Amino acid sequence: MDDHAAEIGRHYDEGAAIGDALRDGRLHMWYWYDDEDGASLVDALLRITTKVTDTLGLRTGQHLLDAGCGPGETAIHVARAHGVRVTGVTVSRAEIDAAGERIRAAGAGDLVEVRYGDYMALPFPDDTFDAVLALESLQNAPDVDAALREFHRVLKPGGRLSFSDFSLERADETDRVRQFMDSLKLKELPTTSEWLDHTRAAGFAVEEYTQCGPRVFGMKGKFLREAMRVRDRFSARFGEAALDGFTRMHRGFFLPRKDQIGYVIVAARKSR
Repeated sequence: MDDHAAEIGRHYDEGAAIGDALRDGRLHMWYWYDDEDGASLVDALLRITTKVTDTLGLRTGQHLLDAGCGPGETAIHVARAHGVRVTGVTVSRAEIDAAGERIRAAGAGDLVEVRYGDYMALPFPDDTFDAVLALESLQNAPDVDAALREFHRVLKPGGRLSFSDFSLERADETDRVRQFMDSLKLKELPTTSEWLDHTRAAGFAVEEYTQCGPRVFGMKGKFLREAMRVRDRFSARFGEAALDGFTRMHRGFFLPRKDQIGYVIVAARKSR
């Protein structure tokens, strides 16, 4: 594993316990329709899980690669909801531990396996998987094109890829965007059209895409209000110093205006 992957692993290890508890094992964004939407944070997170994975068209018995799988809750949910086997990979030791505990607690070991590894160099033969899922994990690739080519390699002919990630929608007030990128360890922040270009350059045919930034990053204020509701409880559980550190770590994430950061979902297919 190279230095970049190790750095990203350490980034996700830092504050992993608080983030895992706050998002109930789902390390991705939320989806609210508007400020009056009464969905809980966990339900809003599950909407993204469903919205992205539904574009894969998974069928019972298929094998899914969850590239950058986080603490494991998404893999367990998808395996059970669709009757598929899921192999997850992550560069975070903390996520490996959390995912292992979740898989054991859920009795899902026959369906879900999580490995420590870098999706830039997957330890699988060509044509292994029926589908690949990348929920907000391509953003941390040192080379997006190379990562997508690796996904293409391990997919069977006709296999499907779905990913979601942040996109640049307005390039003004660049200092805000730069601090956002720094908070997530992003090397680049493609526009929607650039994400599509990356996907096609790797050999995929783009079949569907959507830009839902206003209901995702655009609802950052609603997320912050949800987080404040549990602040006292989390302070008692993790300690004020740890909570303050977690807050500082993510401060830059919330700096851009709502219209600067989008959220793109792309569904594509490898040719047969």
